[in-house]
Amino acid sequence: MDDLAHVGHLTDLADLLRPAAIRAAATLGVADHIAAGVHDTERLARLCGTRTEVLDSLLRYLVSLDLLDRDKNGGYALRDAARPLLTDHPLSLREALRLDGVTGRSDTALLGLVHTVRTGEPAHVGLFGRGYWESLDEDAAGSEAIERAALGQLVFDAELIRDTYDWSAVRSVVDVGGNTGAILTSLLTGHPHLRGTLVDLPGVTRVAAKNIAEAGVQDRCEVVAGSFFDPLPAHRDVYLLSAILGDWDDAQAVAILRRCAEAAGGTGKVLLADVSLDVVMKSDDTARTELLLRAMMPRPVRTVAELTRLGRAAGLRVTWQGPVTPVRSLIEFSA
Repeated sequence: MDDLAHVGHLTDLADLLRPAAIRAAATLGVADHIAAGVHDTERLARLCGTRTEVLDSLLRYLVSLDLLDRDKNGGYALRDAARPLLTDHPLSLREALRLDGVTGRSDTALLGLVHTVRTGEPAHVGLFGRGYWESLDEDAAGSEAIERAALGQLVFDAELIRDTYDWSAVRSVVDVGGNTGAILTSLLTGHPHLRGTLVDLPGVTRVAAKNIAEAGVQDRCEVVAGSFFDPLPAHRDVYLLSAILGDWDDAQAVAILRRCAEAAGGTGKVLLADVSLDVVMKSDDTARTELLLRAMMPRPVRTVAELTRLGRAAGLRVTWQGPVTPVRSLIEFSA
């Protein structure tokens, strides 16, 4: 391969237009509109809320990527390769690829990967000057993105929290950073004697309150908008941290644990159900996975010993340890 070929190869590898165009099409719902029978650019532009001539450039570029066909009259049709962009496709990628979605906002930050390589901080901080969750919480579009992505299922062995911890003597639990309420609703449904409180940022809690109501447990649950870096609702029996600390460095993780310890007082417990993605990072495509995870979170891997040290630094001691799976550990602390 000569130097000119090397230049062409690198230029192709570094091309940002191809992923940007596909993600723009996902964001605008182009595939859905074409599948619904709209094939001409003018009507597509009205439905997508775009400039006609610029949208036509996008559509013609998608033709060159073998995602669309164009007929002799200038109308567009989906090729099979583009069908996963449909919202109702059984393997739909639309939500994952749209730029105004939860995943899309995170992926956009990969342009700030150099910040992660230099500092170890999430790329979002270097590109936007603030954390991912704070950014997502800033406007109504963020809440809409969270609601679209809120599937409600338990992931990363989260059922361990519900099924292996002894909730029989617990009357109240605070899900600290409880996101859209999947874990708390599962707890309240599986243990009818429990009362719950979910604490998270305002944009997230709006979605969580809706999900909790739909689960029929709103009479045993309150939703509190706030940050786990600030004082938490006090004097509950258990303060649950599920898949939280990986998003924060050691100093911030200790600060979160201290807030839980303060609220728990001398009688409450702190239940740390952290996720360790070591097994994920050891996939076949190891380097790619490592970079993706490190660009999103500063500590995707923490061992039980490391989590225990963080607890001690926050003034906590281990009083029970649950099962450890390849992706999750379960540790109870007391002040």
